[in-house]
Amino acid sequence: MSLSLGQANNYINNIENKKSLPAMQSFFYICEYLGVTPQEFFDEENPNPEVLQEFIAEAKRLDSKSMTYILGIMKELNNKK
Repeated sequence: MSLSLGQANNYINNIENKKSLPAMQSFFYICEYLGVTPQEFFDEENPNPEVLQEFIAEAKRLDSKSMTYILGIMKELNNKK
């Protein structure tokens, strides 16, 4: 990943080990590389940001009736916890 971002091979390792912090622009490149937004990067309540993005993209393609149907299923599944 470090090399893909145009950095030295230990760049990400140093960030992970709290030896350095990325510049803001580098942070945006990291988010782009991971396929997440900065908000999703810090969202600790969402363990699967990529799956959620895909889910939302597919939901946007549904008609209103289908979306309401899927929403009802989601609510039912969440009530079974």
